[in-house]
Amino acid sequence: MDKEKLSWTLGGGGSDAEVGGVRTLTVSEVGVVFQPIVDMRTGATFAHEALVRCRRPEYQAPPVLFQHAVTENACGRLGRLIRDVAFQTCGDVPLFVNLHPEELNSRWLVRPDDPLCFHGAPVYLEVTESAAFTHFELCMSVLRELCRRTGAQLVVDDFGAGHSNLERVVDLEPSIVKLDLALTRGIHGHKRKQAVVRHVVNLCKELGARVVAEGIETIDELSCARDLGVDFAQGYLLARPAAPPPKVAWPFAPTAAPSAPSQLVASQRDSQRASQRDSQRASQRDSQRGRPPPLPSAVVAAAKPATPAIPARPPPLPSPVADPGPAPALPPTPQRSPRAKPSKPPRVAGAPGGPSGRASAKPPRRPLP
Repeated sequence: MDKEKLSWTLGGGGSDAEVGGVRTLTVSEVGVVFQPIVDMRTGATFAHEALVRCRRPEYQAPPVLFQHAVTENACGRLGRLIRDVAFQTCGDVPLFVNLHPEELNSRWLVRPDDPLCFHGAPVYLEVTESAAFTHFELCMSVLRELCRRTGAQLVVDDFGAGHSNLERVVDLEPSIVKLDLALTRGIHGHKRKQAVVRHVVNLCKELGARVVAEGIETIDELSCARDLGVDFAQGYLLARPAAPPPKVAWPFAPTAAPSAPSQLVASQRDSQRASQRDSQRASQRDSQRGRPPPLPSAVVAAAKPATPAIPARPPPLPSPVADPGPAPALPPTPQRSPRAKPSKPPRVAGAPGGPSGRASAKPPRRPLP
């Protein structure tokens, strides 16, 4: 019994092998093709999406293949086979890899020898919008831990299909959101679709996510999606899925890639949005714990004492005027001649007035009787 259980778990032997189930598939029977995802600004290839193509006739349609895998509880093993083939044949390019919701319950996805752990280029893990709704707790725990360990980024596929509420998709914090085909097909002729896509694009930009329009088959659809602000495009108009990864047939004139300052501004904007999200989450946690929310920066700035104004510098003195030369000589000041003093009469000896000859002003004394 133990041997049969072990053989069934590893996919070798057992009743499934006799009837040719999904568990008996080998790497040689699993094929993968790649479809480019194109940058709307430059027309250059941003990444490729890996799409499975099984070589067994009964499993050629991917939905049928995964339906049998769910029935046999073999989604984890099938996903590992697809990743083995995809990473071996794609080369060193950014790759989008689809994950079935049932893979989140299996042990295959979290094994340390998974090829997505060793890919040199960026890896994007796609989950559908319905998976974000039906397997929300697993997406929050398994996918977040997987992205943290491997450096992969999360992508929400088929956004707008109506399977989940917006709050759960926002909580997953995807790096990229792929619009559902129902929104992009014939969008150039539907004003309501254009309004929905425009609002979705603005919302994703506020959340720091970029948008991919899938199923682009005409130039009108491509032009309309680009005018609405969609970042990337994917569809038969640009390239059909093929192996090895095909080249892109961009219908517009190629434009130059954004300059380094533009990329710097974009990275600064993304970091500002990330800091805003972190502050909002911190305030939500504080409110749940009963802590008062932090004051806005404007209130804090208003509470600070005003700094006294520094007086302005006095205006500079005018530049000195050139020396006009020596001043003109003033006329000489007339000098007064000294006044002549009147001469005194000479003194005569024996004259009245005493020996000095000066006349006495007092009369002479009369003798007493």
